[in-house]
Amino acid sequence: MKEIKNVEDFKNIIDSGKPVLLDFYADWCGPCQALLPTIEKLAEKHSDNFEIAKVNVDQNQELAMHFQVRSIPALFFIQDGEVKEQLVGYQGESALEEKIQGYLVTA
Repeated sequence: MKEIKNVEDFKNIIDSGKPVLLDFYADWCGPCQALLPTIEKLAEKHSDNFEIAKVNVDQNQELAMHFQVRSIPALFFIQDGEVKEQLVGYQGESALEEKIQGYLVTA
């Protein structure tokens, strides 16, 4: 799974043309750490057709501010360069898989 460390990384992922799931997290956030294995599993499963990346809010405050992240974990689904959906808090694997499948159908 990719980690976005700066705005340049973010632009490269958006420019890939694939639908994107951004996971805003922090190392000290319990729900974020609980969600991480699920996100990593989905990133591996969908590596060919979906970009899944994580963003550490402590290390990348500029991007967190750009997305107006107020609570973490925050998940943003981006398609064609624009945010289509935002989820906040822990999400189950089946719910996220369903969302990803929905974006793959319209991609």
